[in-house]
Amino acid sequence: MEIGMINTIFEFWSSFVFLYPLLMAIVWLAGSVIYYVRREGKRSREIPDLDWPLISILVPCYNEEDTVVETVENLLKLDYPNKEIICVNDGSKDNTAQLIHDLAKQYDIVRAIDNKENKGKANALRLALFASKGEYLLCVDSDAILDNDAPYHLIKHFFLKGERVGAVTGNPRIRNRDTMLARMQVVEYASIIGAIKRTQRIIGKIMTVSGVIVCFRKKALVDVGLWDVDMITEDISVSWKLHERFWDIRYEPNALCWMLVPEKINGFWKQRVRWAQGGQEVIMRHWKIILNWKYRRLWPIYYEQWTSIFWSYSLLFITLYYFIFTVDTWEGLFLLLTFSAFSLTVLSVVQLTISLLIDSRYDNVTKSYFWVAWYPFAFWFINALVAIFALPKAIKSRMRGGYAVWSSPDRGNREIK
Repeated sequence: MEIGMINTIFEFWSSFVFLYPLLMAIVWLAGSVIYYVRREGKRSREIPDLDWPLISILVPCYNEEDTVVETVENLLKLDYPNKEIICVNDGSKDNTAQLIHDLAKQYDIVRAIDNKENKGKANALRLALFASKGEYLLCVDSDAILDNDAPYHLIKHFFLKGERVGAVTGNPRIRNRDTMLARMQVVEYASIIGAIKRTQRIIGKIMTVSGVIVCFRKKALVDVGLWDVDMITEDISVSWKLHERFWDIRYEPNALCWMLVPEKINGFWKQRVRWAQGGQEVIMRHWKIILNWKYRRLWPIYYEQWTSIFWSYSLLFITLYYFIFTVDTWEGLFLLLTFSAFSLTVLSVVQLTISLLIDSRYDNVTKSYFWVAWYPFAFWFINALVAIFALPKAIKSRMRGGYAVWSSPDRGNREIK
């Protein structure tokens, strides 16, 4: 192949590397605005007058002695009138098992299940489902603090939006905001994760429920075979399964859940690699949807997932190409990065500003905005590195099988800001 042809290919490839994040940022920005104008801005935050059913609140735990008591006590204080709380210890190595047993003895509506072996969050949720009495299952992480009205806002969808609503995902907010890394994640949840969910809801396919706060119709979970115990991210996996069985997934921004995020680079990196690995495992498992016309509404999301992975590796290869093979290496790379950085930064600031206006209904993120308004730009490069490292793990996991166990996460500071 001639040198000129190679350079032409790399020019087109470079254009893709530059344009893809710009295009996706524009899509998320437009989706957020459309969702807010058509739905969110018009939606009342008042609680409707309904005959509220029994809900089973499932709290899976692994090495959560520092947070589980606080979480359960918060759930007990919620004024939702008809609830039970099921805590599952999944082979914890600390004092979690004793703490949830003590809570069960102290409160009649709390039950404790002690699984002696660590078999993962999905397996813990399965055990809790088998023990549950309610038709609606509210799953929360054991470091979560729910807003008092969150259960009402989640449950109302099952009654007001039809029998095909299989799950409703809430709106995670960040509690610990003292460090730069935590503030970066405040911005990420406000301007990126929230924007993606709003955009996907406009398209009609929310592809990932938030594992920290999500409510399921039990019948829908049984229909899809419950959570997959061999998938590292049970929330992503069950979301795809629900869509394949044509259950609807809703997003409820009024269902606020305050959670803790990693404050150390190592904890943050492990979390993001796990998320990326989980997403990659899912698209590997569900590849047959592209062969079936009835799943055509999932195709754009499916191909976008693979495009994102391809973009991550493309960014790596194009960067290496400019460094190693181009005569004007430094000049070409400098111009590409400068133009890309400027364009993405301008768009990121616009995206973040609009997201700030939308999220001001729920949470004051102004302080974090002034600290890390640049983060939506950095998000793309972080995600590229994460995707590159996660893909070999995902392939290895699919070949190995077995239970997808979890490890102790970095919970950061526990002061609510």
